[in-house]
Amino acid sequence: MTTITETNKAKARALLAQLTLDEKVDIIHAAGLFKSGGAVRLGIPEFHMDDGPMGPREELHNDNWAPLWNTRDRVTYLPSGSAVASTWNRALAHTVGEVLGEEARGRGKDVILGPSLNIKRSPLCGRNFEYMSEDPYLAGEQGAAYIRGVQESDVAACAKHYAANSQETDRLDVDETISERALREIYLPAFEDAVKRGGVLSIMGAYNLVNGEQCCESKKLLDDILRDEWGFDGFVVSDWSAVKRTAASARVGLDVEMSVTPNFDEYYFANPLRRAIAAGEVSEADVDTKVLRVLAVMDALHMLPADDGTKPARKAGSYATIAHAAKALTVARESIVLLKNDAGVSGRPVLPLNEGSLRRVLVVGANADRIHSNGGGSAVIKALHEVTPLLGLNGQLGGNVTIEYVLGYDAKQVVQDDSWQEDSLENSVGSAADDAERAAALRDGAVARAREYAASGDPVVFVGGLDHEHDLEGRDRETIELPYGQDALISALLDVAPDTVLVFVAGSPVAMPWADRAHAIVWNWYNGCESGTALAEVLLGRVNPSGHLPETFPIALADSPAHSVGTFGPGLHVRYDEDIYVGYRYFETRDVPVRFCFGHGLSYTTFAYSDLDVRRVDDAIRIAFTVTNTGERAGKAVPQVYFGLEGTGEDRPVKELRGFTKVALGAGESRQVEITLDAARALRYWSNGAGAYTVAPAAVVYVGESVRDIRLTGHIG
Repeated sequence: MTTITETNKAKARALLAQLTLDEKVDIIHAAGLFKSGGAVRLGIPEFHMDDGPMGPREELHNDNWAPLWNTRDRVTYLPSGSAVASTWNRALAHTVGEVLGEEARGRGKDVILGPSLNIKRSPLCGRNFEYMSEDPYLAGEQGAAYIRGVQESDVAACAKHYAANSQETDRLDVDETISERALREIYLPAFEDAVKRGGVLSIMGAYNLVNGEQCCESKKLLDDILRDEWGFDGFVVSDWSAVKRTAASARVGLDVEMSVTPNFDEYYFANPLRRAIAAGEVSEADVDTKVLRVLAVMDALHMLPADDGTKPARKAGSYATIAHAAKALTVARESIVLLKNDAGVSGRPVLPLNEGSLRRVLVVGANADRIHSNGGGSAVIKALHEVTPLLGLNGQLGGNVTIEYVLGYDAKQVVQDDSWQEDSLENSVGSAADDAERAAALRDGAVARAREYAASGDPVVFVGGLDHEHDLEGRDRETIELPYGQDALISALLDVAPDTVLVFVAGSPVAMPWADRAHAIVWNWYNGCESGTALAEVLLGRVNPSGHLPETFPIALADSPAHSVGTFGPGLHVRYDEDIYVGYRYFETRDVPVRFCFGHGLSYTTFAYSDLDVRRVDDAIRIAFTVTNTGERAGKAVPQVYFGLEGTGEDRPVKELRGFTKVALGAGESRQVEITLDAARALRYWSNGAGAYTVAPAAVVYVGESVRDIRLTGHIG
């Protein structure tokens, strides 16, 4: 794990002593849209940063948002944060980070702006596709592994957006009222894991306010918690345009200011900071502290010259390679979630499709033939390639199977224009509704073809969902209903072809009013450059699905706690009145029905659990049990461990995720699984009564395949 050493800090102090005030100020604010300044006189380079979590962004001009290059900034398109979390596989999270770090370094970057670790509070949040989970433990585990992977390449990961950035509407000004307990148990732990277990070298300060205080002005968040409690010794960079006042941000632990306009000398940490120091409003010692942090990170990344003036050895990185595409495919395969797979007309489960008997396949839906790498806000990249679902099926089945494609519904092919970033500080607005007459004609044509395919026993595959008109930075969705008239199309398809396989490409849950009638539902996320290949392999049974949901899919938006208990959306004040009852914590404790629960994911095989043994071993809790593959094909189980804390004297969720693993088992194979947890961490909670963390004296221990599919129950006291 890359860390900042005392040697790095000593090097930083030695350089700081030689810097002028002007040079110090240059180092802590932007000298370009994606770089902060350096000090050439002393060999201190500029700090090159870049979006984003799904691959390095295309190269831009230093002072405007127009593309700079033609072909040489194409990169590997990586699965989204939601897809990474959906693998429930720390090794694959590390793989994504490893690839991202190599690609960022290959593109000459020093900091890559990811991972995105904010909690999915509402299904409407436009950036949910970037975020990992509604659960802080899952987000922290996957995020820490991802960070360690990135930083192996002499690139700093930047965990964002600190903190509680859970909506896009009014994101620059929204003030969130959040209890101390909710902050400590829900919104901060993934960042704590990023620091303590991931060794992250950079944190991004968020736009929003928390309890009346701007995140980039918050002594509590940036100094008391991040540095004093967690021991973070990297640097904090503002989100682009998140700094609002010079002195207020300069006096706290915000180290570098970035923004979206090219007037770099007028940034708050530029000439206004020089004037504030001259007026005695800000101490030069505050600036020194910021510069020391930046320089220490630079040295940890082997960016600074050696004491003898020679160039340090630094990893070169690589990008747009075949090896990276292969790793993206491996991750995509394990992220796909089989939500439903009931017996169809034949009496057998609809999936996998019987490849040996396939003559022809009808594919319906705009998302079958759409790419998604070129939209979404700061997650946009210039992908070397992206395999769509339609291409994936064609490519895997070859010339012996006829694949017919009909659009079924119309949707705009998103192409993000160059002006997006400068406009991103305003709430964006959706496009006009589709033409009703054209929509009806597309639907009727698709249904007619589906009726013919069903009559001859040939499969129909619908590929729909969302796109980056709906999952994107700067805008939240207004509803969880599917856009473009998809519900009517799906219902009509199921009328004439009951075994229609429903596939969804999206980054957030959608309402599924037809779910009880569907036999097969597959969730595919924005799954990187080999998304279509992985999907085809799963549909054909060449890959056994093993993804599990990192969030709850509610039946209706009104069921979600951010909407039924708290508030969300327009207005400059949002109340997190649901407290710690976010996602499954609310649904389980309040016994609210859901469409698909947290942790849910099916397989083409089945697993049995037995022989639970829970015991304390010194300062650890050892949870051992046996998992058996009771089916006829190899598969991967995802055992999940939940605790129900007891003896706290306070209201608590009935279940909270405390551990998980992923286990590959051959047909009929049994294996003992052991999950060892740090007792203090597993039993920790924030006590309202004590106003501090404390440890529960006991807990019920649940082991299962999801939060609602509990197979074994034990106790620790």
